[in-house]
Amino acid sequence: MNELYILTAVILIVVVLVAALLERWSVPVILVALGTGIFFGSDVLGLWDFSDVILTNQVANLALVFILFHGGFSTRREDFRSVALVAGGLATWGVILTAAATFVILWRVLGWPLQEAMLLAVIISSTDAAATFSILRRQRIPRKLSSTLEIESAANDPMAILLTVAAVDAFTSGAGPLYMVALSFLWKAAAGIAIGWLLSYAAIWLFNRLGPRDRGHYYVLMLGIVLLMYGLAEVSRASGMLTVFIAGYMIGNRPFVHKQGVNNFSAALSTIADIGMFVLMGLLISPRQWATLWLKGVVLFLVLTFIARPVAVWLGTVGMKIGLKNRVFISWAGLRGAVPIILATYPLAAGLEVGRDVFNLVFFAVLMSVLVQGSSLGVVAKWLRLSKESRPQPLHNLELLTMARSDMDLIVVDLPDPQGARGPRIRDLPLPEGSVIVLITRGADVIVPKGNTHLEGWDQVTVLAHIKDEAAVRSALLDGEFVPPDAEDEEETAG
Repeated sequence: MNELYILTAVILIVVVLVAALLERWSVPVILVALGTGIFFGSDVLGLWDFSDVILTNQVANLALVFILFHGGFSTRREDFRSVALVAGGLATWGVILTAAATFVILWRVLGWPLQEAMLLAVIISSTDAAATFSILRRQRIPRKLSSTLEIESAANDPMAILLTVAAVDAFTSGAGPLYMVALSFLWKAAAGIAIGWLLSYAAIWLFNRLGPRDRGHYYVLMLGIVLLMYGLAEVSRASGMLTVFIAGYMIGNRPFVHKQGVNNFSAALSTIADIGMFVLMGLLISPRQWATLWLKGVVLFLVLTFIARPVAVWLGTVGMKIGLKNRVFISWAGLRGAVPIILATYPLAAGLEVGRDVFNLVFFAVLMSVLVQGSSLGVVAKWLRLSKESRPQPLHNLELLTMARSDMDLIVVDLPDPQGARGPRIRDLPLPEGSVIVLITRGADVIVPKGNTHLEGWDQVTVLAHIKDEAAVRSALLDGEFVPPDAEDEEETAG
């Protein structure tokens, strides 16, 4: 048992070290975690012979609960509203169109068995936000396009989960009358949304009424609330995954006591769950089994990437004002990741005969998606002239940890291009009453904000203000004139 502790520690440390070394090439940490699990597993070093599918399914489900909750928690309402039709459509009927197109091609055109084609189509129908944005973190693309991709990736998992659960249930217990299948599907979706919406209000009420002296109690409370939401939804035969996503979205877009601390804890928990889950998946997989399946895995990837995803994007956005370049990029940015691999354990756990082949095929296709699409996303964005090199992440920031109800929050604003452009002085800014700039981060430096301090392009400005004044604060900082350094030199020379 002691050896297991040591081996687990070594694996986790290796994941972080390798991810840090490969960060400059934007290699996603989930790929590093997968590779590390495979490397330490039975087919390579043979240090950990792991083959418990049921345990993997249970751990993956638990991890997915917290990953989806944080996905909802970090989805901003204003971002969603600006791209609600496009992102919401791709996250719902886009997933259905992807699954339908994949199924028709695999079953009718290529002649794959019905059960295998159906399971593969629904399991691999959703995209992965973590994989997409860990790769694109060094690229800047238009805000509306990035919001569309982020919200679609965060919101489309519940639909894929619903489709997979419905398909597995149909193959294990019999589909029953078509209307019963449809009613069951509608109940899972509608009840999942309703339960998440209602319980989110109860959760916020509880956070605001309690006043524990120990901050750690809030984190324990969050854990309990999220698990309770999921459990109640599942007992009600609703979609627990959809419930936690909706609850996360509702909670994340409302102020409550110690929100920043809960957000940090949720983000950390989501990352730990993501990495731990992929390491476990890597340990479970046996690459030797790909010897007879790799060709079908390549076909699945090609069908999904070059036919099903583009069909879903083009048909799912008919009548919407989306340019050709954006449609091409959205089609190529449909990376597969954590959720399809987790869902691939469902047929295995249900004891379906094709379960092992489905799991291996999905795993192989996800690896190809991350490697091929992931490694070329930045290149495609530049080729389509949708991106340019992004500014480095600031090395300093502040957090407001509130232990009592407050309408104050820290608002972080990234000032526009070009870098070093001279902006207005702080004392000349029309900031709302009660607002104060508390931190300016300029590259690796911290600038002490004073009345005569000039803002510069690429500064990150942190303002303490009333929550209701956020729009006014952003307007005050972003609407000012920023003079490029070259223009400033020309003015001085002319003078």
